[in-house]
Amino acid sequence: MRQAATQELYSYWNRLRGARLSPEREEIDPSAIRHILADTMILEVDDERQLPIRISGTRLNALFLDEQKGRNLVSLFAPEDRAGISAMAQAVLDGQRPAVAGLTAQAEYGEEIALELLLLPLRHRGRTHARLLASLTPQTLPSWFGLRAALCLRLIAIRFLDSEQSVPVASFIKPPEPAKKPGDLASRGKFRRFSFFVIPGGRDKSDA
Repeated sequence: MRQAATQELYSYWNRLRGARLSPEREEIDPSAIRHILADTMILEVDDERQLPIRISGTRLNALFLDEQKGRNLVSLFAPEDRAGISAMAQAVLDGQRPAVAGLTAQAEYGEEIALELLLLPLRHRGRTHARLLASLTPQTLPSWFGLRAALCLRLIAIRFLDSEQSVPVASFIKPPEPAKKPGDLASRGKFRRFSFFVIPGGRDKSDA
């Protein structure tokens, strides 16, 4: 976690959960994170793991020059990265462990911006696999930010926190079926392997 907003949101979430695996959605107090609200999101967990955005930070809106509330977070990624971000979210939900990802986005004329995405599991009325607290923070704000819209997000690297055992996200993604005909596009299909790291810390063994 390189960005101050990412660190602040993670610390707030970690304090809220205490000895639990994750806090309740109703415990989130916007005034307690008012300095980073622009970078913060609440995501719904739907059956298809498209992650509808229930609350959108103004920074995400500015990145795409449009209100993102109601959009699916996964749809903002390049098609080849959507399985990866869905798998990341699924791992966060299944393990009730936070994860951070390095992203990039490009504007119309090729200008690039680097961002950091944090996904934190939340309970909703006692249920897991219901909500995610998230932040999307740019490393720097380029001169074009807020003037030209980003085209899509690209997934570069993923790090999971609070984990002693882990499996690369790429292993969650089903590779293309072998082609039946020589030269078929599927025979050349590939799925991207993302950089993967584990960072110990946060929850200790007694919290399990």
